[in-house]
Amino acid sequence: ERRQAGHGSHERPGRDRAMSGAAARPPGSPGHRCPAMQRGAAALALALALLAVLPCCRAHEKPQPHGARDQGNMNVLFIIADDLRTSLGCYGDPLVKSPNIDQLASKSIVFKNAFAQQALCGPSRTSFLTSRRPDTTRLFDHNSYWRTHAGNYTTLPQYLKMNSFITLSVGKVFHPGIVSNHTDDYPYSWSIPPFHPSTQKYKNAKVCKGPDGKRYANLVCPVDVKEMPEQTLPDIQSTEEAIRLLKKIKSTGNPFFLAVGYHKPHIPLKYPEEFLKLYPLEEIHLAPDPKVPSKLPPVAYNPWTDVRSRDDVRALNISFPYGPIPDDFQVLIRQSYFAAISYMDTQVGRLLNALEEQGLANNTIVVFTSDHGWSLGEHGEWAKYSNFDVATRVPLMFYVPGLTAAFPLPKQRVFPFINPFTDKVGNLPRGSMVESNVELVELFPMVCQLLGLPLPPPCPKPSFHVELCTEGEGMADPWNQGATSVANDESFVFTQYPRPADNPQPNSDLPLLDDIRIMGYSIRSNDYRFTEWVSYNPSTFTANLTDIHAGELYLHMSDPGQDNNLYNNHEFAALVRKLSALIKI
Repeated sequence: ERRQAGHGSHERPGRDRAMSGAAARPPGSPGHRCPAMQRGAAALALALALLAVLPCCRAHEKPQPHGARDQGNMNVLFIIADDLRTSLGCYGDPLVKSPNIDQLASKSIVFKNAFAQQALCGPSRTSFLTSRRPDTTRLFDHNSYWRTHAGNYTTLPQYLKMNSFITLSVGKVFHPGIVSNHTDDYPYSWSIPPFHPSTQKYKNAKVCKGPDGKRYANLVCPVDVKEMPEQTLPDIQSTEEAIRLLKKIKSTGNPFFLAVGYHKPHIPLKYPEEFLKLYPLEEIHLAPDPKVPSKLPPVAYNPWTDVRSRDDVRALNISFPYGPIPDDFQVLIRQSYFAAISYMDTQVGRLLNALEEQGLANNTIVVFTSDHGWSLGEHGEWAKYSNFDVATRVPLMFYVPGLTAAFPLPKQRVFPFINPFTDKVGNLPRGSMVESNVELVELFPMVCQLLGLPLPPPCPKPSFHVELCTEGEGMADPWNQGATSVANDESFVFTQYPRPADNPQPNSDLPLLDDIRIMGYSIRSNDYRFTEWVSYNPSTFTANLTDIHAGELYLHMSDPGQDNNLYNNHEFAALVRKLSALIKI
């Protein structure tokens, strides 16, 4: 059923991929996709369809037929973490303490295998907020604004604003700066100017106390909040502003879309020092695969230059590009990353508790996700900037009142705040976990589906001239109780990352557009992670898919850490040809 590589030249601009509904199109026509990919998107919607008939979701209310839910009065709280991998209790991490996010997950549908389209803040956020892939936004760095550089694409908040929603932005939602026109895309996307915490301007300030008592701009930076500028931190300010807005907008009569972007656990790992108590050093271990794999192509390696630039890491005098961080400092980084997660989790808990206290928990959809993951020493790598699962896989969950969880009984709480230091949390009930691979580019149509709004149409090819369309997969009606299981079918997701050269160099992690010479296109299926690094022309935004610089193939069953590259193994030559053909679709 999968179309093999086509004939003639494979040199083509921006490989647009359309939603399902394109299944009836002949191979080679715009938007054609193989049936396996469409089944993956159907699996995503299936879980919601099954939830509609689960007894637990109807325990305290009379079952409602399709169309009876008052979707028109539903709000959306959209929470985005920054550089958060799936190191959460609800994703099976035995060490990380994330009780408030775990509580949300227990009442949500949780996607186990959700992936960003590029492991970099600006391209990823622009992609999922416009429902276009990076090849269509033409954003691979942080130096262009899609409306002037690619096309005047409608965003998710803009679309909701056009449908009478009050749209509000707090913290880091769009990537700031040129990427969002220095305005966070206001006034297109937002009803009022977005809020940014005043203390974010101290992000890289020398406020981290060193062993000599002096202040540094460190990577590892636990702090006494009372000693910080303005005696607070950005995520604390964002939570306070979001709560203030909830109190103001609850009585407006209009549905709202409130996006709250937390800055942690993005580096520097600056957080209240008390969170270190949750992670004794003796409980922190190295990554299971801390060495650079022997068969990793040099082009695939990211030399973590932003980590190297921090004062405490620079003092280690680590050789470039492969010199390892000393084991004892690796443990410190991992400890602080986990502590930053727990700090961010408490902010999520405060926000969800306020949502309920304002009487909004029963008519507000809550979405929680991240822009991409972060390597913590796996493959000898740190930070993002790659196509590996640790850099591209993200948490993704949807709480839909009355659908993913029962409406509460009188005096029963939905989102009580959980203090990780004082509250003893037993085993929370597990949310409904979806195994199928899904993509953040599908978020836009998914939110529209849950709100009962018309879905953006599938993008044609090319779609630079089309303001409203989606390159996410088509989704079945989540309340369609006639849905059938496709849990065992193959599903595919696509990620990509640019490089300036075949070998690691100082700008390998974040090349400017004009410096890009190679693009790594990657497929993640149920069984494989497959990547081909091909020539790329930034002047024409064109990838030459036949000029392959290097390749990677990892088998999940025997190699879940993606350490044993089998791309050049003759035994897998047929599989390589098959997966390479999928990249060329």
